[in-house]
Amino acid sequence: MQLPSLRGSCLCKAIEYQLDGLDMPIVHCHCQTCRKAHAAAFASTAGVMREHFRWTKGQDRLGSYESSPGKFRHFCSVCGSHLMAERLAQPHVIVRVATLDDDPGMTPQAHIWMAHDVSWLKYEAVEQCPEWQT
Repeated sequence: MQLPSLRGSCLCKAIEYQLDGLDMPIVHCHCQTCRKAHAAAFASTAGVMREHFRWTKGQDRLGSYESSPGKFRHFCSVCGSHLMAERLAQPHVIVRVATLDDDPGMTPQAHIWMAHDVSWLKYEAVEQCPEWQT
């Protein structure tokens, strides 16, 4: 089966990547390190086999941080966008789905690491605004 090619990039477009499709489901990770690294309530991620992922621009601008033993988070050293993470021994990398420029054609399948979730985060009965209102 031919997978759709997807493009992704950081906020400032200094780094770009391409992948042949998402090989694993999209999940929202609530672990403490994802929350801290992304300054967000959770990070939307999906696994991509290494042979399906490639940097296409700006790899020399990548910064890396070993957030836990053997797990490396890669980000743009210019704008700070987190792009992907990896454990070198695993056959896949973990793409930050929000950095995709193309629609992956999938929806999230699960919230993971809910044991790390925070009490102030509410999913229902919270007002939703199409744009910020000043």
